[in-house]
Amino acid sequence: MALGRTLSVCLVGLRGHVVEVEAHLAASVPGFTLVGLPDASLAEARDRVRAAISSSGLVLPQRKVTVNLSPASLPKAGSGFDLAIAVAMLAGAGLVDGSAPGRTVHLGELGLDGRVHPVRGVLPAVVAAVRAGVETVVVPEADVAEARLVPGVSVRGVASLAALAADYGADLRVPDLPRVDVRRVDPVRDRGADPDLRDVVGQMAARAALEVAAAGGHHLLMVGPPGTGKTMLASRLPGLLPDLTNEEAVEVTSVHSVAGTFDPSAGLLVRPPFEDPHHTSTPAAVVGGGSGSPRPGAASRAHRGVLFMDEAPEFSPRVLQTLRQPLEHGELVIQRAAGSARYPARFQLVMAANPCPCGLAIGKGLECTCSALARRRYFARLSGPLLDRVDLQVEVHPVTRLDVASDDRGEGTATVARRVGVARAAARERLAGTPWSTNSEVPGTWLRERLGPDRSLLGDVDRALDRGALTLRGADRVLRVAWTLADLEGRAAPAPEDVGRALLLRTRGAGA
Repeated sequence: MALGRTLSVCLVGLRGHVVEVEAHLAASVPGFTLVGLPDASLAEARDRVRAAISSSGLVLPQRKVTVNLSPASLPKAGSGFDLAIAVAMLAGAGLVDGSAPGRTVHLGELGLDGRVHPVRGVLPAVVAAVRAGVETVVVPEADVAEARLVPGVSVRGVASLAALAADYGADLRVPDLPRVDVRRVDPVRDRGADPDLRDVVGQMAARAALEVAAAGGHHLLMVGPPGTGKTMLASRLPGLLPDLTNEEAVEVTSVHSVAGTFDPSAGLLVRPPFEDPHHTSTPAAVVGGGSGSPRPGAASRAHRGVLFMDEAPEFSPRVLQTLRQPLEHGELVIQRAAGSARYPARFQLVMAANPCPCGLAIGKGLECTCSALARRRYFARLSGPLLDRVDLQVEVHPVTRLDVASDDRGEGTATVARRVGVARAAARERLAGTPWSTNSEVPGTWLRERLGPDRSLLGDVDRALDRGALTLRGADRVLRVAWTLADLEGRAAPAPEDVGRALLLRTRGAGA
């Protein structure tokens, strides 16, 4: 029986599924049939594989070729199956030894001249292969560094189909093909060294709110006129965050690998990412999507980092409303007719906004030229349900001449980051044995139980609930911020002043 087998990996979101690739060559009218729910880009593999095999100096017998991707019920997409399909066909034709490929995962896109081009998502694909018990993975030469980030697997890089076929016992001369880098057209932006918090003039209240946001992983809204330093503050938040843990680094790197924005030469991404989409971005660009298999958007690329939305009211309402799910659950579920994909999206949302179209309706707003209706309409673009999920909401006031003239520029990033690290360590110790790592993730019921039966500590919160100034969700978020403030002060539990300050930070109060 002319049947060849090998393995590949299908990615659905970040979850990989090992796929058995079978090629059957029958004595019938020559043809090529690909089955197993392939999408359009995968269906085109028929032409790429035939041309690559011919260019490699190999001759397939004139038979009907049927390639099956099993399990057939799983939708499959992308050009990463090309190499596995070619190897299975060569094994079925008897041109290579069929025993070794059957226990090996093959990933790679084939060029018409037989070269093996890199593909997206190698890291999560290799992780899935290891979990399935596969010991050997063959990847494009350009993806070897990324694949070797996963321990417990033997990685072999190949530059061409001919070289791989020769390794499997094919009798041919390996052509010397020119190397052309067709890797990625949108590499992740290199921010270089994180900017220092000392560069921000004045704004002590906003700086304090930024420290609280970093210590507890809280979402932050800054409202103030143009030129007060909102964007500068937001860009300095990643520098206050601690390095990612090994588990988080693999997860974040996997997202960027699937998105095609990961450079494996520097190893795993260990610093929290920072994404700042423009306000003209579409919902698909921010939360992910696209035809066929959905791709991760800016929200998922900001996983375990910061998603900054400057001029937040200028974003489309559709974009802003799509953020409600990841803010609540820490993941995005993108549904399409061809299937659904889940991407992690536990980011810190930082929004900057002007108080009105002219930007001067701060404080008494005496210089504002906008009508009361224009002010309400402008800020109403940030809906109540969205703002209810933002833990810290502070006003950023104009910098005074005294602030500029003062020699005291405030603490630098390194000093604040050390305090943030101590507060996060305290939270991790308290949350040990739970599925949470920061205060922003903890349910309010769990936090209340830690406070004990004495309700006097929450008197201000209860009164705000009675007045309708807070929702129950908002009350839970005030409690989360109070625990963060206690961690920053080195207290084992929140004190009344922590709860009061958390309530102020929730309602665009003093912030300090």
